[in-house]
Amino acid sequence: MTTTTETTPVIPLPARAAAAVTALGALATAASAAMSWTWTSEFPGDLTYYGSPAGLQWLALAAGLLTLVLLLAGQGVPGLRWAAPARSHNAVLYAATGALAVAVYSVAAVSTELGGLANLEPGGWVLAAGGLISVLGALGLPLDRRTAVPLRILDKRLFLLVPVAPAAWFAAHAIPEDKPVAPVMTALAGGLAIAAGAVLLLQLGHLANSTVRLGRIDRPLPAPRPLPSWLEVLLIVLAFGLGLFAITFGIDTEYGELFTGYLLFVALAVPALSRSGLLARLRALTVKHRPVTTGAAFAAAASFPFTQTSDQYTSVATNILIFATVALGLNIVVGLAGLLDLGYVAFLGVGAYAAALVSGSPASPIHVQFPFWAAMLTGAVVSMVFGVLIGAPTLRLRGDYLAIVTLGFGEIFRITMLNLNGTTGPKVTNGSNGIPRIPDLQILGFDLGKPHTVLGVELGRFSNYYLLMLLVTALVVLVFARVGNSRIGRAWVAIREDETAAEAMGINGFRLKLLAFALGALLAGLAGTVQAHVSYTVTPDQYTFAEALPPNSAFLLAAVILGGMGTISGPLAGATLLFLIPKKLEFLADYQLLAFGAALIVLMRVRPEGLIPNRRQQLEFHEAAVPAQASGEPTALTKAGA
Repeated sequence: MTTTTETTPVIPLPARAAAAVTALGALATAASAAMSWTWTSEFPGDLTYYGSPAGLQWLALAAGLLTLVLLLAGQGVPGLRWAAPARSHNAVLYAATGALAVAVYSVAAVSTELGGLANLEPGGWVLAAGGLISVLGALGLPLDRRTAVPLRILDKRLFLLVPVAPAAWFAAHAIPEDKPVAPVMTALAGGLAIAAGAVLLLQLGHLANSTVRLGRIDRPLPAPRPLPSWLEVLLIVLAFGLGLFAITFGIDTEYGELFTGYLLFVALAVPALSRSGLLARLRALTVKHRPVTTGAAFAAAASFPFTQTSDQYTSVATNILIFATVALGLNIVVGLAGLLDLGYVAFLGVGAYAAALVSGSPASPIHVQFPFWAAMLTGAVVSMVFGVLIGAPTLRLRGDYLAIVTLGFGEIFRITMLNLNGTTGPKVTNGSNGIPRIPDLQILGFDLGKPHTVLGVELGRFSNYYLLMLLVTALVVLVFARVGNSRIGRAWVAIREDETAAEAMGINGFRLKLLAFALGALLAGLAGTVQAHVSYTVTPDQYTFAEALPPNSAFLLAAVILGGMGTISGPLAGATLLFLIPKKLEFLADYQLLAFGAALIVLMRVRPEGLIPNRRQQLEFHEAAVPAQASGEPTALTKAGA
């Protein structure tokens, strides 16, 4: 069998020298966190102090220490071998690249914000040098590499953006600011600059891929040392605690520059931990102790409000859960059944409106106030009914035709809610004014709108709704897991792969697609009932096809595809990223959506199967990368196998 991978360095260096250079760079990166990076406190985070890390300096410290630990573990240092059971130096390279990414971004951000490299203090230069040295040293380590990777060249016409962008920039600045065309030209120049940068980054990525040729050799992990069950459980709890800390750090970032650096570090730290084999070892523990894992995950998520001192970021987490729950419901329709639904946010709106009408709002024409459980049941059932009514006449269609019909349904719902205003139609929804002053939920005498002290910590309004939404999310996850592993779930997957073949095998395609539509609508309506009370007001403009911020149909579909179709954790991760990124990129102002779109394009180009894909999709997108299986002894043909 032809070998397609090898273990060689990119830069020919002695192994000991490469390890020493990498360690030196990692130490310098970590040490820079204790030094001053700028002379002025005008840069967000105030990076002027010695011995007191803040903001981006914490990321530099984490990146440097992660690189050093993985390096020492890969060298077999006693006491650290557990950190890299796979013994692959690719993990060190990923961690070092993360350190370099944080260094380059930090230096660029400081220079752009303050007006030049002259604003860097010694700590900034040590950071840049440390990141570069650690990557050069890691390239001298024996790496798992493919033997040949052809260089891919982008469409040559795209490179015209590179000279056009500076010309447009100078032209925009040559126009006096009082001219009406000046803002348009400035925005156009900025857009061209971002597009040109994306083209250059993609081409540089292809060049680096062709030069470095990183590959993966699946070595069997050494047998782990037998541990007592209580210690294994403790390790699982500790892992979820660290995960909670990492997620909390990302949500709590106070300014966009820090969040962008956080994304760069996480995007490379996760592959580093994966290549080290540490995540595989942890995954084996979670499979062995599945009930403990489920409980630890729920406890870690429920602990988030207790780490906050105000509701500022708990409100963000609550909206993330709402968005993630709806995305998981859409995953049944798109990920399992393979039905392209472009109007799914309308079911969220149906549930929200139904709950708002029966929850005692003074603006509701019904003038009734159902208890919590009845209002939630009403929103879920009404959404399910609408799912059946819309699905019954349309699910005979397939592919693009079904997508167009569902897109029309989403717009019809929004326009209908606008017209039920008492002028152009019956007075039900108050038109564009919506249904305001929706009262807070009360569950068993517990008013979710008032602060409550639990375990000595005061939980505000959004903390209460966060915990309620966490229960709803857990219920939706349970439903998805049970249905996905059932006969119905397998039938949905068969329809997704080939509906004609599935029907030929006796599967009633229409009935099962209608069931997927109804169940997905029910779960969206369930989340909509909570959203109505969280936002106090339900208006038609909250449920559009595309908008700058989620939830909307475009973002919901993107969350499912980006996270990984057909999985549970994929849409949850995708929804979290798609909510946080636009929220934290507000400092880019007019270029926010353009930068966000460019990031999505790059991410989907690098990871087309999603962040957390299932095995089937991973093989579909990377079939050529799957190593050939050893043939072994020739098998004699039988009557059945001939």
